[in-house]
Amino acid sequence: MAGAAEEKARTVTIRDVAAAAGVSIGTASKALNGRGRMREETRERVLAAARRLGFRPNPLAQGLLAGRTYTVGLVTDDSFGRFSIPVMLGAEDALGAGQISVFMCDTRDDPIRERHYVERLLARRVEGIIVTGRRTELRPGIGRDLPVPVVYAMTQSTDESDVSIIPDDEGGGALAARHLLATGRTRIGHVTGPQRFEAARRRARGLGDVLSAAGLEPAGEVLFGQWSEEWGRQGADILLHQAPDVDAVFCGSDQIARGVAETLRERGRRVPEDVALVGFDNWEPMALGCRPPLTTVDMNLREIGRLAARHLLDAIAGEPGGGGVTVVPAGLILRESTRRG
Repeated sequence: MAGAAEEKARTVTIRDVAAAAGVSIGTASKALNGRGRMREETRERVLAAARRLGFRPNPLAQGLLAGRTYTVGLVTDDSFGRFSIPVMLGAEDALGAGQISVFMCDTRDDPIRERHYVERLLARRVEGIIVTGRRTELRPGIGRDLPVPVVYAMTQSTDESDVSIIPDDEGGGALAARHLLATGRTRIGHVTGPQRFEAARRRARGLGDVLSAAGLEPAGEVLFGQWSEEWGRQGADILLHQAPDVDAVFCGSDQIARGVAETLRERGRRVPEDVALVGFDNWEPMALGCRPPLTTVDMNLREIGRLAARHLLDAIAGEPGGGGVTVVPAGLILRESTRRG
């Protein structure tokens, strides 16, 4: 009885099927995969043996026979994974249903390293590549006429024929502005990242358009600086000097917002009672570590990754959707920094 149980528990291999059907392993493989020419009675004998033994083909092995590897590459310049990891998780959500694995390559912002990784991924016969990063800025494509489809996520290719999926920075700025107006704030300042970044300009534009439609202007100048807490501290000092009556600050990142919160606290301004505060990114270690916890704009990075993977799967299946840019709507995560009084 023990021997029978052990035999039943053992994984049935194609060798077992071949032996039971009285054919070679090669013939059994061809019969099970519907390949090759053979007598119909031989094919039926192999299939009957497979059913009798409970043989389950290995999906990977079948894929390799069909020229598939069930792998895709993810190329990123985001060494810290702040943006690329949520994108990758979203991609894996979509790819998991197809049992496709992801090879992640960090280029460290080095074009030579990027070319090397692309060559290595192609040598590994990946079926597609997702390119992502820490900025939504336009960037050159990774190559023309590649043998596999490529999708850009959280970054945008300069080639309009490529598929690029990016967050709605302008819409996120508008969300923040509408929320602050809804809480009764009218003197809204803006401290954000470097003006050379399209993302910073779009977020400022989203805020400005909503304020203009309400007959308002930003409190003080729009303050462009760095994506850092230190700049948030400095920017808050400048803003308080320019607009002492400021009652809300929209920040271009959660890091900046955390610096702004520190300076407001040091200057005796209570958040949110005196000054409401909104960040951007929904980077939870920053947003939840802020005092008080930070209301912030979420770029929906996981959804960006999921959509990128869906586009890639469609292209791999021979159904490319064409090029162009898809903008994914942002969301607002409400926390205590904008709580009504």
